[in-house]
Amino acid sequence: MTKQSFTVLIEKDEDGFFIGTVPSLKGCYSYGKTLDELRANLKEAIEAHLEAFGEEEKKLPATRFAGIQEIEIEV
Repeated sequence: MTKQSFTVLIEKDEDGFFIGTVPSLKGCYSYGKTLDELRANLKEAIEAHLEAFGEEEKKLPATRFAGIQEIEIEV
C-alpha cells in the first residue's frame, strides 16, 4: 500500500469548531472540536471519498495548493 498526501485548508467557525476542506477532492471536508479530532475525521473522510469516487477522481485534472491571498475590497 502506498501513502498519499493531501493539502487541507483549516478554518475555525464562530462556535469554535475546526472545519477542514481538501481542495483536491471536490466536496471532501469534515469538522472537529479539536485539531486532533479534525485530523482523525479528515482521514476517514478522505478514505471514504477515495473509496466512493476514486476512479472518477483519477480522471480529474490534478490540482495543487498554490497559496493563500488576502483581497481587500471597499464595503
